Amino acid sequence: MAGYEDMSVYKKAFRMATMVFQLSKRFPKEEKYSLTDQVRRASRAVSGLYAEGYRKRRYPAHFVLRMTDADGENTETQVAGACGSVRVCHR
Repeated sequence: MAGYEDMSVYKKAFRMATMVFQLSKRFPKEEKYSLTDQVRRASRAVSGLYAEGYRKRRYPAHFVLRMTDADGENTETQVAGACGSVRVCHR
């Protein structure tokens, strides 16, 4: 059986994290330690959670929990990324 690195969802999440890192370099300087850090951590967490869930897939509850967490981090990435792209974020 292939590892988590071969899963298309993992590959996409990893590529997304790389793209988010590059795009977040354009965020306003005043967001360096808040929004930029937040969106980078959230985007990296998605692939990490997929990997963890894959390794624990024999435990259905743990697998579902990690996939749910990955979905949450993905949503956080989208929201934080939108705030950075329009340079306005209402906290």
